Amino acid sequence: MGNNLRHIRGQAQKELVKKFDAFFNKGYSRWEVWSDLVTLSAIAISNATDASHAEQREAQYRTISKKYTKPDMELFSEILALFVVALEENPDQDFLGELYMCLELGNDTAGQFFTPYDVCYCMAQITADIPRLTQEIKDKGWISVNDPACGAGALLVAFANVCRKNDINYQTQVLFVAQDIDYLVGMMCYLQMSLLGMPGYVVIGDTLVSPGTSYDRRGLIPADNGNIWYTPMLRRSVWQYRILAAHMDVLTRPMKAQLDAPESASQKAPEALEKPAKPKNTKKPKPAPMPPKEPEQEPALLERKGGQLSFF
Repeated sequence: MGNNLRHIRGQAQKELVKKFDAFFNKGYSRWEVWSDLVTLSAIAISNATDASHAEQREAQYRTISKKYTKPDMELFSEILALFVVALEENPDQDFLGELYMCLELGNDTAGQFFTPYDVCYCMAQITADIPRLTQEIKDKGWISVNDPACGAGALLVAFANVCRKNDINYQTQVLFVAQDIDYLVGMMCYLQMSLLGMPGYVVIGDTLVSPGTSYDRRGLIPADNGNIWYTPMLRRSVWQYRILAAHMDVLTRPMKAQLDAPESASQKAPEALEKPAKPKNTKKPKPAPMPPKEPEQEPALLERKGGQLSFF
């Protein structure tokens, strides 16, 4: 860990590493502590606003917390508070992603490497056509952005900061959708999105095999198989009204399609429905006389002991 301290930036990260080191003296591994810390923090935030998954995630929370003492759990709370302070002081950063890579917690065998935040910000600036986005917001009320391999969410965080600096209120005008196959980094993305007030959700799953899908056209009603984490900002009334409107649109879509459908065959002009002329010499040969049938016997009733009947 000592070599990695050279890459730690800012007072918040230094304090976090000191508190993080306290667990190693108790025999815990870096990976185990970081994974449990991120998971517990994500569950605590999710269960405050998402009742649909609360029971299952609360059970997971209790299972993890049993490994730690009460002072350990209080230390986790202090570290989460440092997350909040760091992003409050400087929202224009990938706080958790940088710390994750500095502590060498990335999956090297899978080629996991987080794109530096400065590069992500440059990509967001190039991608974001501000005049076009502004016009789309004026026409439709909001826009959506998706990162199918989100990591800790650096690219989405960068896009949010580009919007903020161009007078686009991303908390009410941008829907953020993220997906990653790695559960832990997906939770890191969820934490940063939640703490920065980014409305949206994180899908845990393989983008190539099981890409996130939605019942509506703009991603407000995702197909939820228990693998979706909704940020608290998505519970704001402005987004709830949009979700309600999307539900109404989905429900009335078949009716609209029927009304907009082309004229059916029964509504076409009478001349188009005239019966074709019968061909000549269509006399059918008389069928050979059939032998008389024997009278069918009625099926016997299935009677149980005691005279009770069984019906088929």
